[in-house]
Amino acid sequence: MIDRASLRLSAGLLLGGQLLYIVVTQFHAGGDANNHPAIFATYAGNEIWAAVHLGQFASMAILLAGLLSLFFVLDIETEAPTWAGRFGVASAAAALALYGVLQAIDGVALKEAVNAWASAPDTEKAARFASTEAIRWLEWGVRSYHDFALGLALLMFAAAIVRITWVPRPIAYLMGLSGLTYLVQGWVAGSEGFSPTQSAAIVLGWVLSLIWMTWLVVVAWWMQDSEPNT
Repeated sequence: MIDRASLRLSAGLLLGGQLLYIVVTQFHAGGDANNHPAIFATYAGNEIWAAVHLGQFASMAILLAGLLSLFFVLDIETEAPTWAGRFGVASAAAALALYGVLQAIDGVALKEAVNAWASAPDTEKAARFASTEAIRWLEWGVRSYHDFALGLALLMFAAAIVRITWVPRPIAYLMGLSGLTYLVQGWVAGSEGFSPTQSAAIVLGWVLSLIWMTWLVVVAWWMQDSEPNT
């Protein structure tokens, strides 16, 4: 028996959260994120910083709620590899917690630090800049481990889905590939910060995620006519 309502809810949350995250991120202040003097000045002049980061957190929470609810859909079939799903749930919960910490650092602490640096007298600017960079490096670390946790969650869910007969197998493969892109993002963020390599991995992850999430939505709604109610 397949709980079609739960599957539709999960698929809708996943796709809706991903789309909302991409849209909100377009309003994030841009520039060379590793050129700290220039990017800190840009951040200091940004007036929608808090709203953008709150929107990113809300979007990620919606996406991860969809991933967590997917576990209950998978658990309906007794043949599903439930341990992979359980590890996926644990990793997704860790990813959400880490993303909350990340947005507290980036959306609040970093903004306050760049504002203080930009408005400080010349005699204090060097010290203010050093403390702002320290917050930035802390952001790198938390972002790195968030990406690792989310990538592992996607890989675990992909391992669970690949053995379920009513889900097209390519969905699992694409989910696994998107998980690998998050692992790459985590490594790059931890080793070289917000570089062009990380930006490329982010875009690739978005594309792969949108494909499998859209496909899952189609499967969820197509089943309305293909599966009898039980």
